[in-house]
Amino acid sequence: MKKFISIITFLFFNVLTFAQNNSKIFDQKLADSLNADERGMKTYMLVILKTGPKDKEITDKEKRSELFKGHFSNMETMQKAGKLKLAGPFATKNTLQYRGIFLLDVKTEDEAKALLQNDPTVKSGIFEYEILPWYGSAAIPMHLKYHKKISKE
Repeated sequence: MKKFISIITFLFFNVLTFAQNNSKIFDQKLADSLNADERGMKTYMLVILKTGPKDKEITDKEKRSELFKGHFSNMETMQKAGKLKLAGPFATKNTLQYRGIFLLDVKTEDEAKALLQNDPTVKSGIFEYEILPWYGSAAIPMHLKYHKKISKE
């Protein structure tokens, strides 16, 4: 019984210490600047880019190159406007024909669609997309400043 009480006492004080330490870590100013809720989370629009109906039809290498330059330019524009928070291709081909994702910091699906209409690969039919509301850490955008420091391009 003494051992049990000792374990409970130990756990109680560890939980209490964790709670006290965690409260010292919390940064209200940072949470507010990221529009975080009480859990440190927020809703984004997750865009899944998929192989579009015209992907195989556009075979001219120069044309595809220009369309993809526009795709990357649109991504840069969205990022500079504070809308694109995360992006990247899937590492391998898959049976779902998923090609990549965008995580957009917009409130509605219509806002996300408007941003995607500026993408030449979407307009041309190389890509089509699905949009889903996604609830994740409000701190996700903070990775961008670090990514620039580790990318040579």
